[in-house]
Amino acid sequence: MASHGARGRGGGRPTLEEVAARAGVGRGTVSRVINGSPRVSDATRAAVEAAVAELGYVPNTAARALAANRTDAIALVVPEPETRFFAEPYFSDMLRGVGAELSDTEMQLLLIFAGSDRERQRLAQYLAAHRVDGVLLVSVHADDPLPDLLSQLEIPAVISGRRSADETLPSVDSDNYGGGRAAVEHLMAQGRRKVVHLAGRLDVYGAQRRVDGYRQALLDAGQEVDDRLIVPGDFTEEGGRRAMSLLLERCPDLDAVFAGSDVMAAGARQVLREAGRRIPDDVALIGYDDSAIARHMDPPLTSVRQPIEEMGRAMIDLLLGEIADRRPAVSRGLEKRQLVLPAELVVRASS
Repeated sequence: MASHGARGRGGGRPTLEEVAARAGVGRGTVSRVINGSPRVSDATRAAVEAAVAELGYVPNTAARALAANRTDAIALVVPEPETRFFAEPYFSDMLRGVGAELSDTEMQLLLIFAGSDRERQRLAQYLAAHRVDGVLLVSVHADDPLPDLLSQLEIPAVISGRRSADETLPSVDSDNYGGGRAAVEHLMAQGRRKVVHLAGRLDVYGAQRRVDGYRQALLDAGQEVDDRLIVPGDFTEEGGRRAMSLLLERCPDLDAVFAGSDVMAAGARQVLREAGRRIPDDVALIGYDDSAIARHMDPPLTSVRQPIEEMGRAMIDLLLGEIADRRPAVSRGLEKRQLVLPAELVVRASS
């Protein structure tokens, strides 16, 4: 058995990855054991503790605690106005998953809004003072400076949804491409031929990928893609109304609508009804997120389910691993640290 002063494979101090590999578990599981979480089986805990002893691993979290350099706080940062946070079920579901996963740790969760320039400046000062051990970022836009700021400050961070295909930070996302494609394939299978798309904000990578899925499903069905029938909204009900009104002008004979969120689908439904279009008789309607809105709509809304609570849990799992091993993300590689969870089409009466 290795002595307490054992070195890792690279000759330096043993790392969290090496403990995980020795124990045959994931980084997040090792982090849970180190943080004393009860959400680990006895057998797994024993395997991790044995690996820690064999390698002589000393958790960075313990060292920081001894140095009084820990805050035991995690910030959930939402770079959106508060009104949008409370209006969209996506955020409450994400918060529920994050809170549930964090409840077994000693960490406190701080909810911070950064929807305005002033709020962002205040947040930057707060983060620069290293008042949190890690940050969860949700609803990140392509030009958002916050992820780069976190990298510069070397604050462990995990984002919900990549900014691009070349994301450098750990992230948790759902299969937006597969979800969009499944929605349109379902509509085509129901005999619909004029399918329009109420897209989300196209500076959000997930919204771009849903558009890609929409396009591919049409191409697979032998149809041309008309970009005029893809109208971006802003994930709000009013945005759904505006986009739907424009699409009815551009394509009066449309017979199906794929909306980039349930909230936008609700706005679209109002416009369709005002125009005398019956759902699903005249126009089939599909949303995205499979929120409570979808279940309570009349008729109940077919929607693509994102495992939002599971995404929140996975973000915490990743972040605890990042906090336990403070080396910069680029030096560790990103394999297994950019998770994409499956999306699922839930069919209801609207389609």
